[in-house]
Amino acid sequence: MKLPAWAQRNNEGPPDLDEVFRDLNQKINTLFGKKGGGGNNRPPANDKPLDLPIVPIIITVIGIWLATGFYIVDEGWRGVVLQFGKHVDTTEPGPHWHIPFPIETVEKVNLQNVREIAVGYRSEGGKELRESLMLTSDENIIDLQFAVQYDLKSVEDFRFKNRSTEDSVRGVAETVMREVVGKNKMDFALYEGKAEIAAQTKELMQAVLDRYKSGINVINVTMQNAQPPEQVQAAFEDAIKAQQDLDRQRNEGQAYANDVIPKARGQAARLREEAAGYKLRVESEARGDASRFEEVLAQYAKAPEVTKQRIYMEAQEQVMENATKVIVNQNNGASLLNLPLDKLMAATVASETARNVTKKQSQAPVVSDRAVDRTLDALRDRTSR
Repeated sequence: MKLPAWAQRNNEGPPDLDEVFRDLNQKINTLFGKKGGGGNNRPPANDKPLDLPIVPIIITVIGIWLATGFYIVDEGWRGVVLQFGKHVDTTEPGPHWHIPFPIETVEKVNLQNVREIAVGYRSEGGKELRESLMLTSDENIIDLQFAVQYDLKSVEDFRFKNRSTEDSVRGVAETVMREVVGKNKMDFALYEGKAEIAAQTKELMQAVLDRYKSGINVINVTMQNAQPPEQVQAAFEDAIKAQQDLDRQRNEGQAYANDVIPKARGQAARLREEAAGYKLRVESEARGDASRFEEVLAQYAKAPEVTKQRIYMEAQEQVMENATKVIVNQNNGASLLNLPLDKLMAATVASETARNVTKKQSQAPVVSDRAVDRTLDALRDRTSR
């Protein structure tokens, strides 16, 4: 085999590039120029050798290779550039270029995609009792199933600082949930404390994942199912019914209190107002009586006898105002004269009323005011005798 001229010069320095390309071009022309017959490598005399432009072809191939380095990152994604497997850059959304394969490669990671893992069960069905059975602070066992939704906040941490991210998140979620449930009682975990337990679990999970530099952002922790184990389910159903009865009675008592207490408060306020009014009235009367007594005392100091007589007459007037009045005259064995003034006045009022209603003169004898006056005058005359 005959070596090319540039290969025969062993001790004359590096080969000439023009000579190398020329020799390569000649071999390619010879290869494409022969017709396939005989062992002679020379082309036939009547065929022209195929003259291909080697340099433009090489430049075109290199251009196509470089063009494969262009890529576009969508919104919400990040491009992770690897150079021989080593991370060299993280690109934002938009068009970019990298050194083509095999020198550099690009992995696109979705930051906004919400991922979900299930703890205690699987989406295809079936429970995972090894994950769901948990111990409470009052030494009871509950079957707790929940789900965790999360997305990414750091591509570098998620891609290069952790291995088996989904398993890591599930392990952290299970560990944190066991810690939170272990600090609370069973009734709290099964009934009224689900939302609080989920919030505490989310907060602790985020703290642990940040400490591990996982690049994960916990969005939500959802309690799917919380119940006692199947072996004691019947007993817990009875306990639930008792709890419901307790809640019902508590609500009824609260409704009764809401009905009675406002009424009692209103009655108490009314009594207070009445007492305040009575106090004011009594105090006012007492002040008036004291003022009147002081006036009478001043008059008594000036004229004691007159004042005594006036006080006596006023007292008699008050006593006799509403009493039945009968005047009796008995002097020197004379006949008894009975004068019932109240009955006479009542008869007079009755007769006047009857007259107004019937508009007729009554035939029965009626004692008028004038008759009463004449009777009183006669009584006074006889008394004066």
